[in-house]
Amino acid sequence: MSRQFSNIENLRELRLKFGLSQTEFWSAVGITQTGGSKYESGRSMPRPVRELVRLIYVEKVDLAKAKRIDLEIVRMLKEQHPEIYKSIKESIK
Repeated sequence: MSRQFSNIENLRELRLKFGLSQTEFWSAVGITQTGGSKYESGRSMPRPVRELVRLIYVEKVDLAKAKRIDLEIVRMLKEQHPEIYKSIKESIK
């Protein structure tokens, strides 16, 4: 399984790390507290939900600031100028 869809081992632990209630944590992903509670109890998450949790809480992407054009620029830079992309990526780390 690719990293982007890899399992997030302990959702409750991840939520508590951010000091959020279930309602706060799950509403950022568009899930109700009840649904989030089921996922924290071991019910498997659909891939899109798992990916949103990963983006928001693991990768710390502010989805409110993400623009489609920015993602397209990154994709094009990565494909057409991989050396520049790699250099920028390394400088951010």
